[in-house]
Amino acid sequence: MEEPSATEPGPLAGYRIVDMTHVVAGPYATQIIADLGADVIKVEGPDGDLMRTAGRGREHADMAPIYLTINRNKRSLSLDLKREGARKVMARLVATADAFITNVRLKGLERLGLDYEGVRAMRPDIVYVHLLGYGRGGRYAGRQAYDDLVQAASGLADLQPKSDRGGEPRFMPTLVADKTTGLHAVYGLLAALLHRERTGRGQRVEVPMLEAMVSWNLVEHLYGQVHVPPSAQWGYTRVLTPNRRPFRTRDAYIAIMPYTDKHWPLFFELAGRSDLWDRWRDASAQDRNRHVDELYSTIGQVTQSRTTAEWMELLDANDIPCMRINALDDLPQDPHLIDRGFFREHEHPTEGRYRSMAHPVDFSESGTPLRHHPPRLGADSREVLSELGFEDAEIDGLLQGGSVAEPDAK
Repeated sequence: MEEPSATEPGPLAGYRIVDMTHVVAGPYATQIIADLGADVIKVEGPDGDLMRTAGRGREHADMAPIYLTINRNKRSLSLDLKREGARKVMARLVATADAFITNVRLKGLERLGLDYEGVRAMRPDIVYVHLLGYGRGGRYAGRQAYDDLVQAASGLADLQPKSDRGGEPRFMPTLVADKTTGLHAVYGLLAALLHRERTGRGQRVEVPMLEAMVSWNLVEHLYGQVHVPPSAQWGYTRVLTPNRRPFRTRDAYIAIMPYTDKHWPLFFELAGRSDLWDRWRDASAQDRNRHVDELYSTIGQVTQSRTTAEWMELLDANDIPCMRINALDDLPQDPHLIDRGFFREHEHPTEGRYRSMAHPVDFSESGTPLRHHPPRLGADSREVLSELGFEDAEIDGLLQGGSVAEPDAK
């Protein structure tokens, strides 16, 4: 696919964001902001973001796969903030920024003078977004937080044995806590920018991983505990039932989800097994919900009679919700994603050909084009310093003194 045009500005064009995040949650959030058109300047120390070396880089060790996936449309400025020259650069950069976003632990930020009070002294109306593990004021505040730890503490790891009728707690095989927290950070930043547009005042926005994940997890699983006193158990019955799973077909698997009073009897009629519905004909929706595990098990008794393609054709024709099961390596060949041009290939100036995913949100009046490839560590240091008003001789001195770095200087 051809490179997207960069002529259409995104809805956040004109905003500058100082991005001092690393690993996944923060960079995932700032890539979304960057895709929306903001000038995101990724500030990294001499060793760079940990994700730069999480996996094997093809041309350079600091350009590993996950880094390439969540750092497009940003510029990289490498600063050794232990040095006075780098702190001078940071102060000048922050003074030009609309927002500062970080997931560095609070003690580290305080040592660098980059906690909220320190940054606000550089730019009084700054929007300051801090992703942290656990909210301030709670007894976990300040503890280390990684995706596995937050899945554990949020109750998420305990859901799997509930749906498997026993077994041990397990982590979801995706960085769900990092990515969910990143999404919370995006809307927090946008809301604070909107508030500043109305009032002229910046503010601190804290996004704790544990609280974000507990709120996400309990949308359905607070369930009967929402009432005081409780009217039912913790956990939404339908999604915790062991037989809520992909169903085996003659050749593969399929997801089938009869949902309404119309869907259920029609499904068994189409399957040629109306007899399996006989005991449920006079049952209420509430009765069926109490026995949903048995109903799902009954679906599994009939799906092996047809191939996945045959089921898809039959159920689609009768408007019963269904979808084939994609493996990860099926996704680039998924016909819908092909129609949408979701997977795109680009030529990186130093890393060769690579694949990315289109921004998933469409805007009728704004674009989300690729403006910058994921940058090498410090690739834009000289450019950013020049924009900040540093003379060439000053920039050379900062590079030679180690306050600032660029790829060619390593």
